[in-house]
Amino acid sequence: MIKKIVLLLVILALASCSSSKPAIATTKKAADVQTRTASAKRTAPAKPTAKYPSTNNTTEVIQSTSKTVVTSDLINNYVLQYKDIAMGNMKTYGIPASIILAQGILESGAGRGDLAVDANNHFGIKCHNDWLGESVRHDDDSAQECFRKYPQASESYRDHALFLVGKKRYATLFTYEKDDYKSWAKGLRAAGYATDPKYPDKLISYIERYNLHQYDCQVTGRNYVPINTSVPPKKSSYDVASDPKINMNSNDPNLYEVQKGDTLYSISKKFNLLVDDLKQKNNLTDNAISIGQRLKVK
Repeated sequence: MIKKIVLLLVILALASCSSSKPAIATTKKAADVQTRTASAKRTAPAKPTAKYPSTNNTTEVIQSTSKTVVTSDLINNYVLQYKDIAMGNMKTYGIPASIILAQGILESGAGRGDLAVDANNHFGIKCHNDWLGESVRHDDDSAQECFRKYPQASESYRDHALFLVGKKRYATLFTYEKDDYKSWAKGLRAAGYATDPKYPDKLISYIERYNLHQYDCQVTGRNYVPINTSVPPKKSSYDVASDPKINMNSNDPNLYEVQKGDTLYSISKKFNLLVDDLKQKNNLTDNAISIGQRLKVK
């Protein structure tokens, strides 16, 4: 009987020791894992934030349908986000990818402008009579104009291509080479896409500063040669003093000097005029005005 009791006690003691060991082993393993994880976190290299790191992250103001402050890094990231869509549209519709991206940057403020944020409208396309989709109201040449609204940005890119292909006034563009971005930039302005006389220069500047022509070359299979943007651009030959619209008597009370942020619409409201009357008084053929320009308002 005593032997049975002793044997039972030995079995119970062995069982107790056996059950306590896994807890110790598990605790040690967890500690090892935590140590290794912490060490890995300390030694792991930081992930890059962009494929095109900018050595000089400059800031600029993009003035289109809204005034937007952007950096060069934001523009690079915008290009990375939409370059594949632009190249796809180039293959399908024949519009240079560089032009598509440059217009996207300029018209949407690199995706940060009001229309891009509120309506996914990256190209400033207004409703026109044939638009059946959603729309938003936004001040541009006139107050609360109708602009197209899209469910997503890719639809804006597609509609931009269809807009150029479907309008007769842009037909001349498609006679240019697919990768002739300079002719396309000038042709867009000539066809009436924008009223800003500097519109072509702005598009070309974005294309050459951000190497957007490389995406044209990826589609056409041609070799891409980067533009040397370290050379300062030539000074514009435009002379304000020689402009007949500006060279007027500065003391004339019937004249108004255009200020930063002015539009023909805002000036017409200030002097209780119609935009058409203001244009007629100053022999203007479009809505383009320049800071410092003097307009007849009486």
